[in-house]
Amino acid sequence: MSEATREVFDTLARVLLRCWIFGFVLLMMWFGFYMLLGDVIYGLHGEMFGLSKHELDVIHYCGMGLVKLLVFVCFLFPWLAITLVLRKEKG
Repeated sequence: MSEATREVFDTLARVLLRCWIFGFVLLMMWFGFYMLLGDVIYGLHGEMFGLSKHELDVIHYCGMGLVKLLVFVCFLFPWLAITLVLRKEKG
């Protein structure tokens, strides 16, 4: 692998790692806000859309699960693959 290609993959790996961290922070903030302000969120959106508390909980739980899946599949797994290839090339 040429040095230029290695630098591109190294930069891509650093970007993917930062994206994974930001995505995970977003999930933690979403979870925290929902745990702390769940009643306020239900008061705003439950009445606006005619949702029960259970329905709103399911929507948020599924949304968090989807975002978590996307963050892992789109950022963490590619970062891991690139990092393993770079280490193999180095050694």
